[in-house]
Amino acid sequence: QLQLVESGGGLVQPGGSLRLSCAVTGISLDYYTISWFRQAPGKEREGVSCISGGDSSTYYADSVKGRFTISRNIGLSTVDLQLNGLKPEDTAVYYCAADPRPSCSEYEAEYTYWGQGTQVTVSS
Repeated sequence: QLQLVESGGGLVQPGGSLRLSCAVTGISLDYYTISWFRQAPGKEREGVSCISGGDSSTYYADSVKGRFTISRNIGLSTVDLQLNGLKPEDTAVYYCAADPRPSCSEYEAEYTYWGQGTQVTVSS
């Protein structure tokens, strides 16, 4: 049974860092594309970053380029998102999502499986 469990969220000051992790069970990361989305209060869910199952190519939203880094560990079956240079506007619930597609997509409708989310709050 496929399951996605996020961890690593918390409260951090502006400019700080967090490392989110998505533990994936029931599938092989070789064949599934994993994305991180986020949803801030009153806003729609948006794609943040993605790593493809096919060739492990990556995608980043313009708002996080140069600050966030996605990586995966196939042996541990985890996909991590390193968040550096955090800003108050990064405050949101962060979700990981999986789909047996070969390439990344920034659209939530194209992902089949979702985790429950982890809260990231950036505030002084």
